[in-house]
Amino acid sequence: MGWKCVVNFGLSIACGMWPGRRSKPPTSTEFAQVSPMPILPRQPDLFPADLLAADAPASAPTARWIAFYTLSRREKDLMRKLEAACIPFYAPLIRRRLKSPGGRTRDSHVPLFPGYVFSHVDDDQRRSALATNTIARWLPIGDEAALLSDLRAIKRLIDTDCPLTPEARIEPGQLVRVRTGALRGLEGTVVRRHGAERLIVAVRFLNQGASVELEDVDLERL
Repeated sequence: MGWKCVVNFGLSIACGMWPGRRSKPPTSTEFAQVSPMPILPRQPDLFPADLLAADAPASAPTARWIAFYTLSRREKDLMRKLEAACIPFYAPLIRRRLKSPGGRTRDSHVPLFPGYVFSHVDDDQRRSALATNTIARWLPIGDEAALLSDLRAIKRLIDTDCPLTPEARIEPGQLVRVRTGALRGLEGTVVRRHGAERLIVAVRFLNQGASVELEDVDLERL
């Protein structure tokens, strides 16, 4: 009797007895020879890349900003399908560092606003998106200019690559504008937590956002 090893996508190994083979279990070297599953590159969370730019090409006259609320954990699936169909969208992803049971760490990118994908679509594109079977419902945006401003601020905050904390509920605080540093020009709410000041940048439509710790910056009250 011997051991049979079955590798499942490089993530786990199941061992069982195999007739006619030696009974010695696999060595650590044999385990090490199993190639780990490669980490996929970050999925684009914005399409097209200049969707939020001030000088972005004009969309169809009937295009409007809306929010798709997805089925559970289907945000990235919807994003892939929208990109394949050339339907504009933005669903900000932020980096999270995860630790495996074996002690290894890896970076993963997760939705900042779970369940929500913002899209700039006309009626035909909206119907095409709804046909992907990833959407529970869609929500109209009352103030599109405010949404676009908020999404631009969120994207700029993410692009700084500073450690961010999702904010599921926006706390009251002092409205400010950052005057110096990498966050210069960003506007948000300052709150104090655990002895440190944090700047919260919100998407007002959701009353959610992200925050970053403030260090050595000048602030202007609004």
